[in-house]
Amino acid sequence: MSTGSDFGDDGQGAVRRSASVAADGAGLEVSDSLRSAAREAWLYTLPLMEVAALRSRSIALGARLNWFRHARHLADHRSRAAPAPNNDTLYSSAHIDLTGGPVAITLPELGSRYLSLQLMDAFTNTIAVLGSRTTGSECLTFQLVGPDDAAPPGPCIRSPTRHVWALARVLVDGPADLDAARAVQDQLSIGASPAVDAPTRSSRQAPWQDYFAAADQLLTTDRPPLSDLTLFQRISPLGLGEGRFNAADFSSGEVAEIEAGVSEAKSLVKRAHPSAVIDGWTYPHPEVGDFRQNYHLRASTAVRGLAALPTSEAMVMFAAAPPGEVLDGCKPWRLSFARDAAPPTHAFWSLSVYEITPDGQLFFADNAIGRFSIGNRTSGLRTSGDGSLNIWIGHEPPDVALQSNWLPTPPGPFSLALRAYLPQRSMIEGGWLAPPLTPA
Repeated sequence: MSTGSDFGDDGQGAVRRSASVAADGAGLEVSDSLRSAAREAWLYTLPLMEVAALRSRSIALGARLNWFRHARHLADHRSRAAPAPNNDTLYSSAHIDLTGGPVAITLPELGSRYLSLQLMDAFTNTIAVLGSRTTGSECLTFQLVGPDDAAPPGPCIRSPTRHVWALARVLVDGPADLDAARAVQDQLSIGASPAVDAPTRSSRQAPWQDYFAAADQLLTTDRPPLSDLTLFQRISPLGLGEGRFNAADFSSGEVAEIEAGVSEAKSLVKRAHPSAVIDGWTYPHPEVGDFRQNYHLRASTAVRGLAALPTSEAMVMFAAAPPGEVLDGCKPWRLSFARDAAPPTHAFWSLSVYEITPDGQLFFADNAIGRFSIGNRTSGLRTSGDGSLNIWIGHEPPDVALQSNWLPTPPGPFSLALRAYLPQRSMIEGGWLAPPLTPA
C-alpha cells in the first residue's frame, strides 16, 4: 500500500500531509490481528460516523449545508438529536462544506449575553471556540478556510477537514428572555450558498460491513491528520482510508475476528473513559474537545456528550454514586453547597438530570414539573438560614417547603451532570471541588 502523500499548501508557506492512507512500508510494524484492527478502527471512526449521521438527519429534516438551523426552544425530553444536551442555551447548528472554498461566518453583537460558537472538524476535535470568552461582545466576521485553500485576507480560521460542524450556544435567562435570545440567533449568518450533501446511510448500530464501508467513504472525503498515521498502520489489514474496503475480501475466519473486535469496541464505548473520581464526581479529561490521539475518550464522548466543549469554555462533572450505592431516582438525594461555595464561574452553572439509554446515551426525561436543570439562574431558588444551598434530587417530590429546589429524576437509574460555563481558574486547576452527593 502507498504511504499516502497528500500534500497541500495552507496559503502561508506551511505544508501539511494527510494520513488518509495507511502505510506498511519497510520498518513499519503492522498488526496482523484483525480483531484488534477492527476494535481500533471502529472506535477511531465512531465520531466521524456520528457527525455524518447527524448531518444526514438534519438534511432529512430540511436543513441545508452552509446554513444555520436554529432550535427555538430549550432542550427537553423530546430533544434527541445529540446526547447530553444542556437546558441553559438555545442551540444553532450548521454543517459546513468547504469544498467550494472559504465561507464567511458572522457573529452578532452580544452585549452581556453569553454565546459560544464551537467549530469542530469531522472527527469532533474543536478547531476554535468564538464568542464571549475569546472574541468578546462585538460583531465579528471571519473566513473559515478548508485544508487545501489559500487563506484570504482578514481574520480567518483553518479547518483540517472539508466538513465542519458549527454549534452555537446562546444563553436564555428565563422565559421572558426567550425572544431576545432568538433575535441573537437570527443574526448568526454564513456567507455561502446553501448546498445539499449526499447522506451517509449507516450508523454505529449497522452491521460491520455497512459501518466500515461508510467509514471508508468518509475517510476519503475528510482526511485524517498525519499524526494519526501509526493508527492507520495498525488497522491496515482492513484497508480503510483508501476507498478500497470490501467486506467480501475476508474469509469466514477473518469475519469472526472482525466481529469480535467490533463487539469489544461497542462494549468499551458504552463505558465512560476512565476519569479521576473525587468526592463522588468525575471531572473532565483535559483533552476533552481536543482529543489528539486519545481515541477512546473521543469515541465515548461522541456517544455520551457529542460536541463537548473544552474545559476552558465549560466544565461538565458527572456524579458517581457513593460506594455501595446506585444513582436511582426511587431514592432521594441531596447536593449541598456551603455558603459562598457554589461553582465559581464567570458566567453561570447548572445541574442537569438525564435518563440512560441501553447504549449509554444521556437524554432528558419527562417529569411532572417540566424541570430538566436547576442552577444559579433558577427562579425561586432558596438558600437555607446558614446561607447554604440545598438541591433535592429524586423522582418523588420532597416536602412542599423544599420543592422550589427540587430537581426531578426518572424513577430508575439516572445520570447527574454539573455544568460550569466560563469556569474560574480555581475550578479548572482543581482548587474548587464539588461537594459529594448524599442520600437524603
